[in-house]
Amino acid sequence: MQVDIKTSDIRPIRQTFSHVARRLGNKPASRYQEATLDMQPTANFHYRPLWQPEFELYDRRRTAIEMADWYTFKDPRHYYYGVYTMTRARQQEGADRQFEFAEKRGLLAVIDASARESLQQVLVPLRHYEWGANMNMSYCCGYGYGTAITQPFIFAAMDRLGIAQYVSRVGLQLDGNSGAALDAGKKAWLEHPAWQGLRRALEDMFVTADWFELFVAQCLVADGLVYPLLYRRYANAQGAATGHALAMLTEFQNEWFDETARWVDATVKTAAGESPANAAHIAQWYAHWRDTLAAGLEPLAALAFGAAGADVLAEVRAELDARAARLGLKG
Repeated sequence: MQVDIKTSDIRPIRQTFSHVARRLGNKPASRYQEATLDMQPTANFHYRPLWQPEFELYDRRRTAIEMADWYTFKDPRHYYYGVYTMTRARQQEGADRQFEFAEKRGLLAVIDASARESLQQVLVPLRHYEWGANMNMSYCCGYGYGTAITQPFIFAAMDRLGIAQYVSRVGLQLDGNSGAALDAGKKAWLEHPAWQGLRRALEDMFVTADWFELFVAQCLVADGLVYPLLYRRYANAQGAATGHALAMLTEFQNEWFDETARWVDATVKTAAGESPANAAHIAQWYAHWRDTLAAGLEPLAALAFGAAGADVLAEVRAELDARAARLGLKG
C-alpha cells in the first residue's frame, strides 16, 4: 500500500479588516493599525449633543486646527489597548518593588524635619496637578476627532491618575501612613502662595474650549515645565537629604515623561506641518501658555530651590523653547 501525503496552500481571501484595507490595501496590517485606523464612527448618528446642538457627536469644528485626514497622526509608541496595558503593568511591577523597598527600610521616614516639610510643600501637592491633568486629557479624548489622537489621550488620562497615586504613596511614606502629609499637601495646593500661579493656570485650562489648544497647554507646555523642574531637578536636589530615595520613587514619572514626549512631539509636529495656519495657531497657543505657566511657576521654583529657583526655571524654559523650535514653532 502506498500513502501519498500532499500539502495544500491555503491563502486567506482577506488579509485584514475592510476599514484598514481601504487605506492600506489588502495586505497584513499591524495590530496598532487595525485598532486605530478609521475606528471612530462618522455617520448614522441619531442625535446631536443636547448641550451643544450646533455640533455633531464627533465634529472637526471643535478645534481651530484643520487636517485633511485626521488619521495622519501616528503614535510612535504604537500603543493600542493591549500593548498599553501590558507595558504599564510591567512598569507598575517595577515601581511597586521600589516603593516596597523604600517602605521596608523606612527611607523617607528617617529624613530630617526640614526635608520632610519641603517634600510636603513642593512634591505632595503635585497629586492635585496630576488630577487636573487627568481631567484635561479626558476632555481632549471626549471632544477630539479621530481614534488616532483620542486613543492616546485616554491612555494619558489614566496615566495621570496612576502618577497621582504614586505621589500619594510618597506622602504616606513620609507620615507613616497617617495621611498627615496628604492633608498638608492639599492645604499647600489650596492656600500656599507659591502654588496659586500653577493652580490658576490649571483651572484656566479647565475652561479652554479648543481641545487641541488644551493639549498644547497641558502636554507640551505645562508638563514640559513641571516635570523637568520638579520630578527631575527637585528630586535630584533632594538626593542628599533623602538618600536618593526620592529619585527612586519618582523614576516612573521621569520615564513616563520621556516616553510621552515622543507622542506629544510627533502630534504637534504633524499638526503644525499640515498648514501654515495650523502652525500659527499652535505657535500662538504655545507662546501664551509658556509665558503664563512660567510666570506662575516662579514662586514655586523659589520655594523648591531657594535663591537658585529663577535660574533653574530659566534653564527649564530654555530647554522647552528649544524643543518647540525643533517642532517648527516660533514664538
